[in-house]
Amino acid sequence: MSAKQLKLKIVTPERLVLEEMVDQVSLPTTLGEITVLPNHVPLITGLSSGDVVAFAGGEHVPMAVVGGFVEIKQNGKRETEVAVLADFAEHISELHEEKIEKAKARAEELKKLMENKEHVDFEHFEAELERSLTRVKIADKWRNKKYRK
Repeated sequence: MSAKQLKLKIVTPERLVLEEMVDQVSLPTTLGEITVLPNHVPLITGLSSGDVVAFAGGEHVPMAVVGGFVEIKQNGKRETEVAVLADFAEHISELHEEKIEKAKARAEELKKLMENKEHVDFEHFEAELERSLTRVKIADKWRNKKYRK
């Protein structure tokens, strides 16, 4: 573990998902995946759907995220801060089999509803579909990997 760490904070409109010191964090941005280490250059960029994976104390801490943005900056104490403001975020351990099955079923239901062009709230359906599909994809990706619960 390196002596220097960065402060990671993941927030959604509903809650604070994670706030802790980590060694590094990998993020899915709109321009591609990046890994942030201590003393990273300041940056603000859009966040894509995927997994944010922090590395702390020799363990991976994966989160499923959908939309939002990330800000990387140096604070007054010369520490690197990474603020993830996501539309949706959930720790992989929160994605139980029952939730994954519900997400798959909801995704299928939403796909069918989106085919009916009379539905006015297309953006809402699209956002909910993306959230359901991301949950399934990230849960499948981390199913057989080791991570901190």
